[in-house]
Amino acid sequence: MIGEICYWIFNMSIVASFMGLIVLALRKIRIIPHRLSVFFWLIPFFRMCIPVGLNNPYSLMSLISKFTTKTVTVYDPGYDIAFSATNTLMAADSYSPMTYKINMLDGVFNAAGTVWLTVALAILIALTVIYITTKAEISDSVHLKDNIYLSEKVTGPAVYGIIRPKIILPSSYEEKELEYIIRHEKTHIRRLDNLWRIIGFITASVHWFNPLSWIFLKAFLADLELACDEMAVAGLSSDERKEYARTLLSCSQSKSMLVSAFGGAKVRTRIENVLSYKRMTLVSAAGLTALIVIIIYTLITNAG
Repeated sequence: MIGEICYWIFNMSIVASFMGLIVLALRKIRIIPHRLSVFFWLIPFFRMCIPVGLNNPYSLMSLISKFTTKTVTVYDPGYDIAFSATNTLMAADSYSPMTYKINMLDGVFNAAGTVWLTVALAILIALTVIYITTKAEISDSVHLKDNIYLSEKVTGPAVYGIIRPKIILPSSYEEKELEYIIRHEKTHIRRLDNLWRIIGFITASVHWFNPLSWIFLKAFLADLELACDEMAVAGLSSDERKEYARTLLSCSQSKSMLVSAFGGAKVRTRIENVLSYKRMTLVSAAGLTALIVIIIYTLITNAG
């Protein structure tokens, strides 16, 4: 059983790697704002987490399957609807039950599955300990107002927690910067970014053996911050966006990787993004959204 799971995890990871590389390219298209392009990360996430997909003759996989991979139908009720699993390894003669083309592969995948599961569980346990420890460190924070607290143990403002999240500020925060910091962190809360961060880490932990999964995670977390900045400065004047950018520059990075912080990584890129922010018209927003939906559908469906 563990060998079969490992077989399909490897298949999913290979396809997700290819799709993730496409997303890395798509996110560079400047015409698409980060608050929309961040949804491209649903593509490798879907490929890493869901083993089956809807068949689609217009899927990119229809082209790829002619050269390097095939699909295994798992459910076909007819009516031009079918679901399949993408099979890149093609190392088996049958799949229910699993029968490999070479007998020794049964032992290989069982051994690989044991190693995969052991390491994945170890990483998930480590992440759980980090999360609990992080929450414990700010347990003595002092209430300021609403869901905003002060703590001497944090170096930069950030949102902690998923259920009833708290905005934790360093005790030495500047009053004049508070407006933009709170605006940013409340945007993180509305977008459920802490939840998406944890889902991202769990997904990468399952695919720990694939170095691209960690590269994708890093890019995804960066895009979360860029998207949050864009939504936070929506409605601000040019001068207010400049003040927001100055506040970004002055804030230190949070030490925890599981929280949504105001300052920190890629500040220069974020400042440039804030200063170049442009409000979308209704027509452009609808057009770009439709384009993104079409791209996502093309990339998450299997060969028809």
